[in-house]
Amino acid sequence: MSIHFGGMNKMITSLFLYSLLVHATVAQQVPLPRPPLRKWTTLSGNEPLVVSRGGFSGLFPEGTPNALAFAKDTTILCNLQLTKDGGAFCVTGTTLDKSTNINVFDPNKTRTYNINGKNVEGYFAVDYTAKDIDENVFMVQSIYTRPDFYDQSLPVLNVDAVLGDQSPPKFWLNAQYEAFYTQKGVKFVDRVVELVTQYQINYVSSPEIGFLKSINGKVSKTTKIIFQLLGANEVEPTTKQPYGTIVKDLLAIKSYASAIMVPKEYIWPVKPDNYLGLPTKLVSDAHKLGLEVYASGFANDFTLSYNYSYDPTAEYMQFTDKGDSVDGVVTDFPTTASNAIACFANNQSLPKKGPTLIISNNGASSVYPGSTDLAYQQAIDDGSDIIDCSVQMSKDGTAFCSGAADLIQETTAVTKFMPRTSTVPEVQAKSGIFSFDLTWSEIQTLKPQIYNAEGPDFPRNPAEKNSGKFVTLAEFLELAKTKAVPGILINIQNAAYLASNRSLDIVGAVSSALSNASFDKESTKQVLIQSDDSQVLTKFKDIPSYKRVLLVDDRIGDIPRPTADEIKKYADAVNLVKSAVFSVEGGGSLLEGMTNVVRELKDANLTVFVHNLKNEFITLAFDFWSDPNIAMATFIQNAKVDGIVTDFPATASRYMRSPCSDPNHVPTILPAQPGDLMSTVDPQTLPPAESPLPPLEVDNVVDPPLPAVSNSKDEPSAHPPPTKPASSSSFRANKVNIGLSLVVYLVFALLFTGH
Repeated sequence: MSIHFGGMNKMITSLFLYSLLVHATVAQQVPLPRPPLRKWTTLSGNEPLVVSRGGFSGLFPEGTPNALAFAKDTTILCNLQLTKDGGAFCVTGTTLDKSTNINVFDPNKTRTYNINGKNVEGYFAVDYTAKDIDENVFMVQSIYTRPDFYDQSLPVLNVDAVLGDQSPPKFWLNAQYEAFYTQKGVKFVDRVVELVTQYQINYVSSPEIGFLKSINGKVSKTTKIIFQLLGANEVEPTTKQPYGTIVKDLLAIKSYASAIMVPKEYIWPVKPDNYLGLPTKLVSDAHKLGLEVYASGFANDFTLSYNYSYDPTAEYMQFTDKGDSVDGVVTDFPTTASNAIACFANNQSLPKKGPTLIISNNGASSVYPGSTDLAYQQAIDDGSDIIDCSVQMSKDGTAFCSGAADLIQETTAVTKFMPRTSTVPEVQAKSGIFSFDLTWSEIQTLKPQIYNAEGPDFPRNPAEKNSGKFVTLAEFLELAKTKAVPGILINIQNAAYLASNRSLDIVGAVSSALSNASFDKESTKQVLIQSDDSQVLTKFKDIPSYKRVLLVDDRIGDIPRPTADEIKKYADAVNLVKSAVFSVEGGGSLLEGMTNVVRELKDANLTVFVHNLKNEFITLAFDFWSDPNIAMATFIQNAKVDGIVTDFPATASRYMRSPCSDPNHVPTILPAQPGDLMSTVDPQTLPPAESPLPPLEVDNVVDPPLPAVSNSKDEPSAHPPPTKPASSSSFRANKVNIGLSLVVYLVFALLFTGH
């Protein structure tokens, strides 16, 4: 058989070499699992195997050189496709359409074939030669939420070329569609046996029983034969039985395979409401018969059960650290899987977490509606160092906790008080239903609701979407005193407007509540007073037990030393947005570099917090590999922030209590290096670069004195107090927000309340 390996053009070759040189060191630092602290509950007693589908296919197109380099310490799974002359390539699926640019090489040449009883249309590898694929076809990212920067620049993985290398990776060959290839004149079984005989292939799997039986005795005993089960209702082509029926006879499977690979739902079923059902006994039953079990379908950016709170590490631990462990996981994100096994499984935790503070954002607002009693209790249970209350005022002067003065997003206000909608430009550009327009008794008729700024495509824990009750500031302080929580953060907004326009003294209300609860004399718990208004912070400067925090919500690129010195007059700490710490490009998807903002603030002896870290992969730059642990490692180890504000304190607590959060520990969870990933991307594939972010000037920090509380409680003042100049980023955000209509709010409210 003659296999042709075409060369790539010079530009593409240079790009590959440059990319691999940049990433080689990083790839070698993928954490290697350390010796287990106790015996694993896998069949062998060894730690679970990490199998990467086409390498690191969550970042790079599958099977490409970069994808393999980033997964070098894992087993590479190759979904085999054969050409008409027996060329062996790794592309997931039946056709080449979704994962390659074959349509550019051979436009309008799709064909339709009957494969295992189904008509399939597309471009098929079997209609081309190996030379056609090698020289003319390049990979593209098949999942739209993943980077497309490398599309049409990286080659299709040629099995002979990769395994013929001096240092081939551990390899898993997944082969199917024997009848189709045989019909097209390709000796499928012979070609697979030839590959397994010629190269060191550790695993061969197939969803076709007839094929597995045909290779038994023809391959080395060191190669594991694995039966891949597809969806429970799909039909196996040899027996014509559904896989859901076949899996019930594990003893029969053992006669032709030593292991099974199953969709993860075979082990932990997911109910129609996207919550986990009861686990099956598949793993324990298979282990009793001596069959290994490999679970497939893992990816950080796939839809996860609500039980995992968008935390992929929690999902891996569900399969490896509870009851009988699977023997391996098949994933598109091998680093997250490796870290989950090496760093978090087997109850690995430090006796004391590191110094970085975990600050809740409206409590555990990813689990329960924010700022409710349940959200605060969950935040405490999850290991928060600081629980927070953003104080709002009712019309009749009750101070309570809520994420915003506008109650539309976090309560059911739109269903009851639509006529009370108003526009208050001093508070926000868009219309809203504001707490200061409702009495406390009216607010208590509402239900809280879980809100996610990422939109309805990323719902959080719908089963508890309206659970919990609103908490007054006094109740919040009492909770903090009676529970073992190290500290509190009180956030104060809109003080000037409330005083002059609504006759509400929010500063006085907070000060009195803290004093009544004896927090002004607190010596063991931290008390943080946060505001974006320097004059509000000034009101608390004479209480030694309080630490004042300036909230900076503007996107800034620098803090000149005079500004840092000015901040020091009003605050002990600064709470920054993420983009003020790391500059981004590529529409916010790539880290360009680290700003000097944190260093400049620390040089002025200011503590630095960053907000708001979330688990949803859509909020994470590609440099973080859709992994919130890597995001935290980057902010803590590289930027050296002193605290992180998060909706997901459980994820933060688990990371900070892991030995791998220590950069000197082996293994450790490596932070992203800003700019490294961006350096591998052709600049022509990126959107136009953003203008440099402005510095934070002294004028942006210093606010006018707070006005006296007006006597009138009926009408807003016609002369609002002066405000500090808005930054350009705030101005842009306000222009966008003006366009949001109340109709949109109503639709979202009805969705969240289940009407």
